[in-house]
This record gives sequence, structure tokens and C-alpha cells, in this order.
Amino acid sequence: MKTLKMSALAVAIVAASGLSQAQAAVEANIGVTSNYLWRGVTQSMNDPSISGGVDYSHESGFYAGTWIGTIDWGAGGATENDYYLGYSGASGDFGYDVGYIYYNYPATGYEDSDFGEVYFNGSYMGFGFGVAYTVNSQVADGSLFDTGDIYYNVSYGWDLPNEFALGVTYGYYDFDLGSDSDYGHYQLDLSKGDFTLTVSKADDESGDDDTKFVVSWGTSF
Repeated sequence: MKTLKMSALAVAIVAASGLSQAQAAVEANIGVTSNYLWRGVTQSMNDPSISGGVDYSHESGFYAGTWIGTIDWGAGGATENDYYLGYSGASGDFGYDVGYIYYNYPATGYEDSDFGEVYFNGSYMGFGFGVAYTVNSQVADGSLFDTGDIYYNVSYGWDLPNEFALGVTYGYYDFDLGSDSDYGHYQLDLSKGDFTLTVSKADDESGDDDTKFVVSWGTSF
């Protein structure tokens, strides 16, 4: 769920209600993309990827869920299985979301790749911002995605005529390994309904610096 996918947790906001019993909801999602990008870098060798997930949300602000997407890091086709839980809410125009996500790669050839992050995401009007910190990892000590890595992002979104929406994002990965591996990336998303057109560009240090044009479709039910 890498946009959490952060892009896309459907979570409940605390709401005033005359009901004495709290309400809860379960929602499923499916999607397909021409290239699965995570933080500016392809996870599918620039090939298509399909995904699906289930989210539980409670009006108190608590949520939990799982998401599965197809990947390929050059070791053959596999899946990324994400598990997450957190709490979200709002105070006036300020929204917040804090939680934990675990990235699991169970296929042969992807051993010792799992890691987990704590994250905070905020929003104010059209602005968004977030930070994620790697707190546990099966990756070898001294490698990328070991504990201590930090990812930052800022974004802004506009509503356009004819039900289009435009979003711009800048993200920066600060690896504990050292500054030689750190990189930034830019992303532009134009969406309407369930479809999104993405243009993405990462720095040379990412190892995947080609400008990418991606078409995605996703829906929830």
C-alpha cells in the first residue's frame, strides 16, 4: 500500500452522533497500474501490477487493514503484503493520521526484506505532509531499509473543473546508511473518478531516475 497507498487508507473521522453504540465499517479495494511506483522507484520492473486490500475503520478514529500487490525486483514475480493499523482524526481544518505499517515479502528470492515503519501524516486545507521512520527490519545491518531510515513528503492538491483533480508531491528518503544513497523524487497526479495519470521523476541516487508515465485505476466497495 505504498501510497498509505499511503495514499489511500479509508479511515473514519470522529463524528458527533446521537447513537450510544459506536459504528464501524469494513471496506475492500482493488486496483491495477501500468507501473507500481513506491516513493519514486518502480517495484514491478516498470511492468503492470495488480492489487487489493481490506480496511476496517471505527468512528473513534482507529483503523486497521491489509493490502497485497504484485511486485518484481528482478528475482521473479512475487507479492508485497502490507499490514497496518493506526488512528486518525481532525481538529478544524487540520487532519492527522498516526500508525504503524509492516511490509512483508514472503516469496522465495525475497527473504530478509521485511521491514516496519511508524508514520505520521497531516493535512491542512489543500496541503499534506508526512514522515515515516523505519523501526524494525530483517534487512542486513548497514543496508538500505535497515532501521533508522526516514522518509519525508509534502504535497498540495487542487480541484479542477469537470471533476478533475491535480496533486503534486515531493518526497525525500534519508537513509541511515549515509548521504550517498539519499534521494528526492517529484510526482504529479491528474485524476478523475477511479483513474489517475502519474508523472514521476526521482534523483539519480535512487538508481531509477527515468521519468515515468503511469496510468492507474482503483476502486473501493
